[in-house]
Amino acid sequence: MHGTFATQSIQIEPAILYLGTPVVLIGTCNEDGSYNLAPMSSAWWLGWRCMLGLACNSKTTANLTRTGECVLNLPSADLVGAVDSLARTTGSDPVPPSKRMRGYRHEKDKFGLCGLTAARGDTVAAPRALQCPVQIEAKLAYVHEMAQEDAVWRGNIAAIEVRVTRVHAHPQVMMDGEPNRVDPDKWRPLIMSFQQFYGLTPKKLQRSELGQIPESMYKPPGWRPAA
Repeated sequence: MHGTFATQSIQIEPAILYLGTPVVLIGTCNEDGSYNLAPMSSAWWLGWRCMLGLACNSKTTANLTRTGECVLNLPSADLVGAVDSLARTTGSDPVPPSKRMRGYRHEKDKFGLCGLTAARGDTVAAPRALQCPVQIEAKLAYVHEMAQEDAVWRGNIAAIEVRVTRVHAHPQVMMDGEPNRVDPDKWRPLIMSFQQFYGLTPKKLQRSELGQIPESMYKPPGWRPAA
């Protein structure tokens, strides 16, 4: 706004509030030992802890709560194609009704589909995605079931706290002369904002498959924000 600050605003009710967060590919183990890989962007870190916002009926949530472990693979912007190939796929079979109406399909081999290379973690059995510049192994700490006071959302979403046990990073994103510091001038995370992909640039990186789903489909029928 060229040095000036706007003072007026309007009241809005967006269906989603994904204002912009890094994409995370969560690696987990299925019941038969095979690997699941799922993109999400409701994640934030504090120290060596991370909070993950997940749907209760997702395969990732089921795997994480059953095994107690995962790997948080952080893709760079140049992996946007691999990430988007996983959009509208789920490891759940049958596909949950809420995902089926948004055009999701069951996919068993997520790594094969997106072309990333899987490797077992050092401290967990869950898979790392080796092309991701940052790979964070973690174990389950606590599951907080969200929106218990909301009749529509109750039982549908959870905030899952995980404890980081090991961090892997590509040398190319590390700070010169600092063996334990990622260089923000070199690290170019893939960002999702309102279902669209961005890097640290002002323009979208490419068409997003999830971006083809109308935002209104994320709002449950009859839901209104609490006063």
